[in-house]
Amino acid sequence: MKTDFRFSNLLGTVYCQGNLAFSPDGTHLFSPVGNRVTVFNLVDNKSHTLPFAHRKNIVRIGLSPRGNLLLTVDEDGHAILTNVPRRVFIYHFSFKSQVTALSFSPSGRYFVVGLGRKVEVWNVPSTPDTNADGALEFAPFVKRRTLTGHFDSVQHIEWSSDSRFFLTASKDLTARIWSVEYEEGFIPTVLGGHKQTVIGAWFSGDQETIYTVSKDGAVFAWKYVKPLNSTKDENKMEDDDDSDDDSDMRWRIVERHYFMQGSAHVRCAYFHAETNLLVAGMSNGLFSLYEMPDFNNIHKLSISQSDVDFVTINKSGEWLAFGASKLGQLLVWEWQSESYILKQQGHFDSINSLVYSPDGQRIITTADDGKVKVWDIESGFCIVTFTEHTSGVTASEFAKKGNVLFTSSLDGSVRAWDLIRYRNFRTFTAPTRLSFTCMAVDPSGEVVAAGSLDSFDIHIWSVQTGQLLDRLAGHEGPVSSLAFTPNGNSLVSGSWDRTARIWSIFNRTQTSEPLQLQADILDIAVRPDSLQLAVSTIDGQLTFWSVSEAEQTAGLDGRRDVSGGRKASDRRTAANIGGNKNFSTIRYSTDGSCLLAGGNSKYICLYSVSTMVLLKKFTVSVNLSLSGTQEFLNSKLLTEAGPMDDIDMQGEASDREDRIDKSLPGSKRGGDPSARKRRPEVRVTGVAFSPAGTAFCAASTEGLLIYSLDHTLQFDPFDLNIEITPASTLAVLEKEKDYLKALVMAFRLNEAGLIKRVFQAVPPADIPLVVANLPIVYVPRLLRFVAAQTEESPHLEFCLLWIKALVDKHGAWLTANRGKVDVELRVVSRAVAKMKDEIRRLADENVYMVDYLLGQADKKDDGKGGANGDVYLTSAQQKTVDAIMNGTAEAGGESDDDDNDDGEDEWMGME
Repeated sequence: MKTDFRFSNLLGTVYCQGNLAFSPDGTHLFSPVGNRVTVFNLVDNKSHTLPFAHRKNIVRIGLSPRGNLLLTVDEDGHAILTNVPRRVFIYHFSFKSQVTALSFSPSGRYFVVGLGRKVEVWNVPSTPDTNADGALEFAPFVKRRTLTGHFDSVQHIEWSSDSRFFLTASKDLTARIWSVEYEEGFIPTVLGGHKQTVIGAWFSGDQETIYTVSKDGAVFAWKYVKPLNSTKDENKMEDDDDSDDDSDMRWRIVERHYFMQGSAHVRCAYFHAETNLLVAGMSNGLFSLYEMPDFNNIHKLSISQSDVDFVTINKSGEWLAFGASKLGQLLVWEWQSESYILKQQGHFDSINSLVYSPDGQRIITTADDGKVKVWDIESGFCIVTFTEHTSGVTASEFAKKGNVLFTSSLDGSVRAWDLIRYRNFRTFTAPTRLSFTCMAVDPSGEVVAAGSLDSFDIHIWSVQTGQLLDRLAGHEGPVSSLAFTPNGNSLVSGSWDRTARIWSIFNRTQTSEPLQLQADILDIAVRPDSLQLAVSTIDGQLTFWSVSEAEQTAGLDGRRDVSGGRKASDRRTAANIGGNKNFSTIRYSTDGSCLLAGGNSKYICLYSVSTMVLLKKFTVSVNLSLSGTQEFLNSKLLTEAGPMDDIDMQGEASDREDRIDKSLPGSKRGGDPSARKRRPEVRVTGVAFSPAGTAFCAASTEGLLIYSLDHTLQFDPFDLNIEITPASTLAVLEKEKDYLKALVMAFRLNEAGLIKRVFQAVPPADIPLVVANLPIVYVPRLLRFVAAQTEESPHLEFCLLWIKALVDKHGAWLTANRGKVDVELRVVSRAVAKMKDEIRRLADENVYMVDYLLGQADKKDDGKGGANGDVYLTSAQQKTVDAIMNGTAEAGGESDDDDNDDGEDEWMGME
């Protein structure tokens, strides 16, 4: 089994904190999720997570006007510059203090950061195509100037359209106008007059007006005018019309507007200069859309139950993006059609379990918030959420056949879900109120079992009738884990009484075979061949048992492997700490050769079942914002009052709303319930292998981490020379018509758009010739590309011709090297099967139309000219129907050319 799994995507979390950014074309939305950035494609409904990771949570992101550079900054001021098209990070940099605002200039030459009260202007790293002399700069980041003047943190930065000036809004109740370079006659201007924090300032489209929005809902419009308030000034202006004295000209408030939202205050705002739209998000979850400068209210909508933390508008002004960090919500709203383009939300509480669907296309997660979410792996979106459970959902499992999902909950119910109609069709309950913590489903889907921490019995229900069939007694402690063997013969249970039992529940004598262990059992897993059982205990041991012999065959100590990560309150190092050294979740791989294990640690361990050797350790997170990710503590953070992370600094916040503690005493999960401050701990609550074995998923504190085998070929410069460019490739394709050479050049450049263009330009008649002469080294890449095109492209026959040519010309090589191209062949098989199902569905939907046309063909023209309203088929139409029916239809008699007097064929029922 291959073990080179790499991080590929992050699901389950769509927004954490910070700002959102639209791509220049407005089709992609960049959202910070913890210490990573997820990109949502709003047109194709897909998402992917960029591969880099910060050491702390991201607080600010900035995208260059061309959309090729992404600058992300974390809580400590560490920045990463990323090439967005290539998805690789270019440079690491530190601003050495916390960044509160970030903005790129429209020209793409500068970016401005707010570092508390300071404002710094930096040059954007240039490339030869953007630099004037065509040379690269020696230093990627060059500071241009530092500006001071604010008395509190800068909240927002906005540029003028010509990139000469920019505005800053601050907590000191003012906004200021700055120039990038020295401008003759310009001095930095202070815009004062607000009574609370200024959260945003923007130029109008003509640069003649400045709009400022404060926290109390006041909107001020500023213009560069003379004072018109006093009668004396007006008389002076009338007397001295010819005077050119501009000494009295300055920025003044010309209009005042107010949102009037009662007790709620404005959390965020954004002004779109091209369309004069002003949108504001409130602390009560409401957003308002206004048209400036008349301040006409266009729309109001409640989109969240908590604060709206950030809002932005795309370039065209059609889509509004909102982020709410408390509930982890991300929404994109099209205000003209009043519809959601994107509406996603992660779990509010920690995820308890996860399971792959049998086809491997979906992942189901359950959490303490009582919700069951279904995630589509290809798109990365949550497609449905079930909310019928009234308490935390503890376990989930699929029936082996069909689209039926079972979940157990602390509300005392086990529910069965239909994932075709998306509904709960069966609910199983016990005679007494119990909180079910584990469950298992018979492979046939006819029997479901559940265990509880309150009762020591195992409850068995019939799925067909919903009746309680039996209660298995034998354990002397709470049941912590259940699993059916894949062959369906036995049920295996693990308990805190230090025993695992193998139940033969389908025999007449329901016997149980106890397996004695040395500690409480946390989780059990059965190998896919039903011959071996793996048990994880609280002392960190993994033991392996023979199911048929009920004897232990092997064991290993996982305490050293799982240990790692130190909390801020730990007095010992990570290697010497005593607790949490165990695996709380274990799963076998699809072929049964490996075991995946995770627990309350930042590591996931992959073991070989045959040799009992640790094959690989995967680090779940390097985010230091989580507790338990660092190996050594920083002595600077240790004070006389204890660790700095445990000291509650909330009462010293500058804003009144931030000082108020709205949480109830004892309501926090984990750790000390009475603590005023709590950092989330890194842990893995569930792992699962995909049915194909090419990926595995882990439910962690940050969300669903998907690790997959890396099959994407990296850019190889040794395959290139200076003549191979996209332009030369297109010249070979269009002028020389050398399709084989153009295809090989496109594969060497490894640009998806170029490969697709060359691929679609090959004439169908030349496909066998191109494939026959293709070098063997490019056969797997072409096979993988054609398989992807088969699933995406509407040109079904064209893709099938490529697949047929590959199998015909390189079938022997594919057979001999099946291990290398197994994944590609599986994708091709799935694509062809999907295509066949779609064609069959299309034929089934049109069978009645064909029957109707054939029925009309049986009616002959009796010479009455269709007086009774009947319309008949011509001979050409009859041939078309015969072709549809593959020659099985009988001709309904010959029709003369004068069936229709006007000479036009008329089809009935096709409108």
